[in-house]
Amino acid sequence: MLTLDVEGMTCMGCVRTVEKVVGQADPAAKVAIDLASGKVTIDTAAERGVFVKAIETAGFDVRA
Repeated sequence: MLTLDVEGMTCMGCVRTVEKVVGQADPAAKVAIDLASGKVTIDTAAERGVFVKAIETAGFDVRA
């Protein structure tokens, strides 16, 4: 399980975009997003970098 701080999510459309790119990066991943805090929690065995790259490619910033 990993948690990422994502900047730039401002609406439910952003949430759906992040859910989509996480699912494309790892179809087996389960994702939970808290829009208010910008927290994206991913239940996965994949490496953090896979998701950081996918989310940043979609136009959002991932804080360290």
